[in-house]
Amino acid sequence: MFYKPSEPHGLKHGPLKAIIAPRPIGWISSLDEAGGLNLAPFSFFNAMAENPPMVAMGINGTHSEGGAKDTLHNIERTKEFVCNMVTYDIRDSMNTTSAMAPRAVDEFELAGLTPTPSELVKPPRVKECAAHLECVYWQTIELPTNDPNHKNSMLMGQVVGIHISDDVITDGMVDMAKYQPLARLGYMDYCYVENTFSLTRPG
Repeated sequence: MFYKPSEPHGLKHGPLKAIIAPRPIGWISSLDEAGGLNLAPFSFFNAMAENPPMVAMGINGTHSEGGAKDTLHNIERTKEFVCNMVTYDIRDSMNTTSAMAPRAVDEFELAGLTPTPSELVKPPRVKECAAHLECVYWQTIELPTNDPNHKNSMLMGQVVGIHISDDVITDGMVDMAKYQPLARLGYMDYCYVENTFSLTRPG
């Protein structure tokens, strides 16, 4: 089949996110100006560069109470955040924090998670995660939108600190079978890494 994104596709659900899959989940912890905690997952998320390490996330739509979503609002004002990497064993906790909760809600508390201090930034990490990226804000790029009431943004940050649990390191490398990172597919589907294979680059 072929369809234009601006026209009906005729399928039961939009297929784009099922095609561009799997996508890692950035579970972003941030603080508002008063020190209030926020934690939200984003599957439009990935690393964009390595030297220096840069990450980007798509933050789309608005908060149910109006205005920008908490993550975008907090990071643009406080300039810091943490990407807590989601693994299979904490999938339900991540899903709990995906709800559009009132601004006053602490998602750490909502999901029964443990905030633990970061080394270089003020927002706490999710203790239950096996890896964390401490980040400072770099830039927001406003993206096109087909709905003026639905804002599309790409927020970028520089990674200034990386935490990896010793439990997922084998022979000096991150062991994917132990790490089991969770990824988002299309619709309500997810997957996680159990098996890997290697390919050597030619030349």
